[in-house]
Amino acid sequence: MISTLRRHPAGTHLGLMLALTFSTGIIDAVGYLGLDRVFTGNMTGNIVILGMALTGADGLPILGPVLALVGFMVGAAVAGRLLRDLAAGWSTSTTVVFAIVALVLLTAGVVMVVLADPAEPVLLTVTTALGLAMGAQAGAARHIAVKDVTTVVVTSTITGLAADSVFGARVDTHPWRRRAGAIALIGTGAAVGALALNVHIGLGMALSAVITIVVTVIGHLARPRD
Repeated sequence: MISTLRRHPAGTHLGLMLALTFSTGIIDAVGYLGLDRVFTGNMTGNIVILGMALTGADGLPILGPVLALVGFMVGAAVAGRLLRDLAAGWSTSTTVVFAIVALVLLTAGVVMVVLADPAEPVLLTVTTALGLAMGAQAGAARHIAVKDVTTVVVTSTITGLAADSVFGARVDTHPWRRRAGAIALIGTGAAVGALALNVHIGLGMALSAVITIVVTVIGHLARPRD
């Protein structure tokens, strides 16, 4: 099986990045519904929330979105630094980045489970950590360079799906399946994350960590031989 995945890296990477897109949906639902309306993966949403919050609209949070944004940028910068001298695709360094992402997600979930009623500083720390994890994930996904699947946002994917469709530019090579899949998966992940909150806020983080671990193991085993 691994040899088959190694022979078809484009399809393997597409499947793995779609799995992480689903995972991002879970984390964003956990952040928005469980951490005071903060997106930890979708930074566009955070910037919009922050812009409205600065006007005092609807009691929206300011500190949470700022910390998530800073954490995201730090995570993306770390991933970029680790992968900057490597060719696009999966390498041992990519495995390291995704392993760090999984560790951060798992640790955040454990913290939320152990602390029955975490104080505000703890929640803000978890928010920052999740932002950092999603930034590192996005940085690594950008290096793997699967077209239309960034794992953290689908606005450009929705644009491509509509603009290149039969109702738009009628592009013959329109990759509508991957685009529609990414959109559906991040939405389904959000639904799963919302349902997980009915059990415990740490459950969504744990599910996302497990998905990331599986992706990391498969990606590492299927990477080109050193």
